[in-house]
Amino acid sequence: MTTGNGAFVWYELVTADPAAAEGFYSKVIGWTTADSGMPDIRYTLAKVGDRPVAGMMGYPPGMPDPQPAWLGYVHVDDVDAMTSRVKDLGGAIYREPADIPTVGRFSVVADPQGAVFMLFRGDGTPPPELAPGTPGRPAWHELHSTDWEAGFAFYTKLFGWTQAESYDMGPQGHYQIFALGGLSIGGMMNNPQAPHPFWLYYFVVDDIDAAHQRLTDAGGKLLNGPMPVPGDMWIIQAFDAQGAIFGMVGPRKAS
Repeated sequence: MTTGNGAFVWYELVTADPAAAEGFYSKVIGWTTADSGMPDIRYTLAKVGDRPVAGMMGYPPGMPDPQPAWLGYVHVDDVDAMTSRVKDLGGAIYREPADIPTVGRFSVVADPQGAVFMLFRGDGTPPPELAPGTPGRPAWHELHSTDWEAGFAFYTKLFGWTQAESYDMGPQGHYQIFALGGLSIGGMMNNPQAPHPFWLYYFVVDDIDAAHQRLTDAGGKLLNGPMPVPGDMWIIQAFDAQGAIFGMVGPRKAS
């Protein structure tokens, strides 16, 4: 994970049954969970060791057409100014900037194609980084869009992301990797099969085949994979037991 303006710094699952989701991801990804202590809502922290990496909660009040989904928070220095910038660049505002006491300030926005994400400025010092390859660590951010080229232009203007490698996937089109501060952090592609544009987040697992088995045992559904990717790694795209899409990335260990 990278830090600074334009970096993904938090991941949040909104779902119909948070308690069931806690059990599912504890089994499949290997996270431990703990209540956040928020007074008004049940908000569960998913941890790698002592380091929180994600949150889980029920559908927030007033959420239109609630569906289980993973959402990503992108760090910005000024949430209010960047929220206005999203609108100026043709994006949508779903929740105006608001404070989370003792945590930070956030807003809920979408790019011009409709993929939802959060803008966030945290209070206090960020926790230490996890080493690359640590199981449970968020590792990759993938935009599934109707027009990734237009999306890339939007995010470049907003966050300063830059182009890295590009891969020709044949009939599936191009896969464009994007970078922040010279470090590749995700990719973008067109996905005509998706019901709407969305961000897909990948979490590191110890062994992709073992994770596949844990997914099946816990009631999840395989969508794609295992598939090889650069770096001698393999990926899986899947639905959790309640229908939220997520990804896993890890090595394929010899049996």
